[in-house]
Amino acid sequence: GRDVRIGLSLLDARVCEIADGVTIGHFNLILDVGSISIGDNTRIGTLNIIRGGDEVSIGRYCEIIRLNEINSIPDPIVSNPVDQRFILGSGSVITASHKIDFTDRVELGERVILGGRNSSLWTHSRQSTSPISIGRQTYVGSEVRFAPGSAIGGKCIVGIGAVVTKPFSQEGSVRAGVPARWIKDIN
Repeated sequence: GRDVRIGLSLLDARVCEIADGVTIGHFNLILDVGSISIGDNTRIGTLNIIRGGDEVSIGRYCEIIRLNEINSIPDPIVSNPVDQRFILGSGSVITASHKIDFTDRVELGERVILGGRNSSLWTHSRQSTSPISIGRQTYVGSEVRFAPGSAIGGKCIVGIGAVVTKPFSQEGSVRAGVPARWIKDIN
Protein backbone atom coordinates (compact mmCIF):
# COMPACT_ATOMS: atom_id res chain seq x y z
CA GLY A 1 0.00 0.00 0.00
CA ARG A 2 0.87 3.67 -0.15
CA ASP A 3 2.35 5.52 2.84
CA VAL A 4 3.25 2.28 4.65
CA ARG A 5 5.89 2.60 7.35
CA ILE A 6 7.69 -0.44 8.69
CA GLY A 7 10.30 -0.13 11.44
CA LEU A 8 13.01 -2.61 12.25
CA SER A 9 10.78 -5.72 12.24
CA LEU A 10 10.75 -9.20 10.71
CA LEU A 11 7.82 -10.21 8.47
CA ASP A 12 7.83 -13.88 7.41
CA ALA A 13 4.59 -14.97 5.69
CA ARG A 14 3.83 -16.91 2.50
CA VAL A 15 1.32 -14.20 1.52
CA CYS A 16 1.49 -10.67 2.92
CA GLU A 17 -0.99 -7.93 2.03
CA ILE A 18 -0.55 -4.50 3.62
CA ALA A 19 -3.04 -1.73 2.77
CA ASP A 20 -2.50 2.04 2.62
CA GLY A 21 -1.38 4.04 5.65
CA VAL A 22 -0.26 1.06 7.79
CA THR A 23 2.41 1.64 10.43
CA ILE A 24 4.42 -1.23 11.91
CA GLY A 25 6.80 -0.12 14.67
CA HIS A 26 10.17 -1.49 15.71
CA PHE A 27 10.98 -4.99 17.00
CA ASN A 28 7.85 -6.83 15.84
CA LEU A 29 8.07 -10.46 14.73
CA ILE A 30 5.61 -11.91 12.25
CA LEU A 31 6.85 -15.48 11.79
CA ASP A 32 5.74 -18.54 9.83
CA VAL A 33 2.27 -17.19 9.00
CA GLY A 34 0.44 -18.68 6.02
CA SER A 35 -1.32 -15.47 4.99
CA ILE A 36 -1.48 -12.09 6.70
CA SER A 37 -3.59 -9.14 5.60
CA ILE A 38 -3.49 -5.78 7.34
CA GLY A 39 -6.25 -3.26 6.60
CA ASP A 40 -5.68 0.41 5.88
CA ASN A 41 -4.59 2.84 8.58
CA THR A 42 -3.81 0.07 11.06
CA ARG A 43 -1.04 0.59 13.59
CA ILE A 44 1.09 -2.16 15.10
CA GLY A 45 3.22 -0.73 17.90
CA THR A 46 6.41 -2.31 19.26
CA LEU A 47 7.57 -5.70 20.51
CA ASN A 48 4.59 -7.75 19.29
CA ILE A 49 4.81 -11.36 18.12
CA ILE A 50 2.41 -12.89 15.59
CA ARG A 51 3.42 -16.49 14.94
CA GLY A 52 2.06 -19.44 12.99
CA GLY A 53 -1.41 -20.22 11.72
CA ASP A 54 -2.99 -20.39 8.31
CA GLU A 55 -4.46 -16.88 8.25
CA VAL A 56 -4.13 -13.64 10.19
CA SER A 57 -6.58 -10.94 9.18
CA ILE A 58 -6.32 -7.52 10.80
CA GLY A 59 -9.08 -5.09 9.80
CA ARG A 60 -9.02 -1.39 8.99
CA TYR A 61 -8.11 1.20 11.64
CA CYS A 62 -6.96 -1.42 14.18
CA GLU A 63 -4.27 -1.04 16.81
CA ILE A 64 -2.07 -3.71 18.33
CA ILE A 65 -0.11 -1.64 20.80
CA ARG A 66 2.82 -3.46 22.48
CA LEU A 67 4.18 -6.67 23.97
CA ASN A 68 1.35 -8.88 22.68
CA GLU A 69 1.82 -12.53 21.71
CA ILE A 70 -0.60 -13.87 19.09
CA ASN A 71 0.43 -17.46 18.52
CA SER A 72 -0.73 -20.71 16.90
CA ILE A 73 0.77 -24.12 17.64
CA PRO A 74 2.07 -25.66 14.41
CA ASP A 75 0.73 -29.15 13.65
CA PRO A 76 -1.12 -29.66 16.94
CA ILE A 77 -1.79 -33.23 18.06
CA VAL A 78 -5.53 -32.99 18.70
CA SER A 79 -8.58 -35.16 18.11
CA ASN A 80 -10.57 -32.60 16.11
CA PRO A 81 -10.03 -30.57 12.92
CA VAL A 82 -8.58 -27.10 13.55
CA ASP A 83 -9.18 -23.75 11.86
CA GLN A 84 -5.97 -21.78 12.53
CA ARG A 85 -7.25 -18.28 11.84
CA PHE A 86 -7.00 -15.04 13.83
CA ILE A 87 -9.47 -12.35 12.77
CA LEU A 88 -9.39 -8.85 14.26
CA GLY A 89 -12.39 -6.77 13.19
CA SER A 90 -12.09 -3.22 11.92
CA GLY A 91 -11.48 -0.53 14.53
CA SER A 92 -10.45 -3.03 17.22
CA VAL A 93 -7.68 -2.47 19.77
CA ILE A 94 -5.40 -4.92 21.57
CA THR A 95 -3.53 -2.97 24.24
CA ALA A 96 -0.52 -4.51 26.07
CA SER A 97 0.91 -7.85 27.17
CA HIS A 98 -1.99 -10.06 26.06
CA LYS A 99 -1.56 -13.72 25.06
CA ILE A 100 -3.79 -15.05 22.30
CA ASP A 101 -3.59 -18.68 21.19
CA PHE A 102 -5.25 -19.30 17.83
CA THR A 103 -4.48 -22.98 17.42
CA ASP A 104 -8.20 -22.90 16.58
CA ARG A 105 -10.11 -19.87 15.26
CA VAL A 106 -10.14 -16.65 17.31
CA GLU A 107 -12.40 -13.87 16.09
CA LEU A 108 -12.75 -10.41 17.63
CA GLY A 109 -15.58 -8.42 16.05
CA GLU A 110 -15.57 -4.80 14.94
CA ARG A 111 -14.50 -2.19 17.50
CA VAL A 112 -13.61 -4.69 20.24
CA ILE A 113 -11.23 -3.43 22.91
CA LEU A 114 -9.02 -5.98 24.62
CA GLY A 115 -8.07 -3.46 27.28
CA GLY A 116 -5.64 -3.22 30.15
CA ARG A 117 -2.97 -5.91 30.38
CA ASN A 118 -2.35 -9.63 30.62
CA SER A 119 -5.55 -11.20 29.30
CA SER A 120 -5.29 -14.72 27.85
CA LEU A 121 -7.36 -16.41 25.14
CA TRP A 122 -6.65 -20.16 24.83
CA THR A 123 -8.24 -22.33 22.16
CA HIS A 124 -6.51 -25.59 23.03
CA SER A 125 -6.38 -28.09 25.83
CA ARG A 126 -4.21 -31.19 25.80
CA GLN A 127 -6.06 -33.13 23.10
CA SER A 128 -8.69 -30.86 21.58
CA THR A 129 -9.37 -27.31 20.46
CA SER A 130 -12.44 -25.05 20.33
CA PRO A 131 -12.76 -21.58 18.78
CA ILE A 132 -13.23 -18.34 20.74
CA SER A 133 -15.26 -15.33 19.64
CA ILE A 134 -15.84 -11.87 21.05
CA GLY A 135 -18.76 -9.92 19.56
CA ARG A 136 -18.61 -6.43 18.11
CA GLN A 137 -18.25 -3.36 20.34
CA THR A 138 -17.31 -5.41 23.40
CA TYR A 139 -14.86 -4.21 26.04
CA VAL A 140 -12.69 -6.77 27.83
CA GLY A 141 -10.91 -5.62 31.00
CA SER A 142 -7.44 -6.54 32.33
CA GLU A 143 -6.38 -10.08 33.19
CA VAL A 144 -9.44 -11.80 31.74
CA ARG A 145 -9.10 -15.48 30.81
CA PHE A 146 -11.01 -17.13 27.97
CA ALA A 147 -11.17 -20.95 27.96
CA PRO A 148 -11.47 -23.02 24.76
CA GLY A 149 -14.97 -22.74 23.28
CA SER A 150 -15.90 -19.58 25.18
CA ALA A 151 -17.62 -16.60 23.58
CA ILE A 152 -19.06 -13.21 24.47
CA GLY A 153 -21.85 -11.53 22.51
CA GLY A 154 -21.68 -8.02 21.11
CA LYS A 155 -21.92 -4.76 23.05
CA CYS A 156 -20.83 -6.38 26.32
CA ILE A 157 -18.39 -5.53 29.09
CA VAL A 158 -16.22 -8.24 30.64
CA GLY A 159 -14.97 -7.23 34.09
CA ILE A 160 -11.37 -7.26 35.30
CA GLY A 161 -10.10 -10.72 36.24
CA ALA A 162 -13.11 -12.62 34.88
CA VAL A 163 -12.73 -16.22 33.69
CA VAL A 164 -14.98 -16.94 30.71
CA THR A 165 -15.54 -20.70 30.51
CA LYS A 166 -18.54 -21.02 28.18
CA PRO A 167 -20.36 -19.17 25.39
CA PHE A 168 -22.53 -16.18 26.35
CA SER A 169 -24.44 -15.12 23.24
CA GLN A 170 -26.63 -12.43 24.81
CA GLU A 171 -25.79 -8.92 23.62
CA GLY A 172 -25.60 -5.88 25.84
CA SER A 173 -24.61 -7.26 29.23
CA VAL A 174 -21.92 -7.05 31.90
CA ARG A 175 -20.13 -10.34 32.68
CA ALA A 176 -17.70 -10.74 35.58
CA GLY A 177 -16.45 -13.20 38.20
CA VAL A 178 -14.74 -16.55 38.40
CA PRO A 179 -16.30 -18.20 36.48
CA ALA A 180 -17.87 -15.28 34.59
CA ARG A 181 -21.60 -14.83 35.05
CA TRP A 182 -24.27 -12.31 34.11
CA ILE A 183 -24.16 -9.19 36.31
CA LYS A 184 -26.61 -6.84 34.57
CA ASP A 185 -27.94 -5.76 31.21
CA ILE A 186 -26.70 -2.62 29.48
CA ASN A 187 -29.37 -0.51 27.81
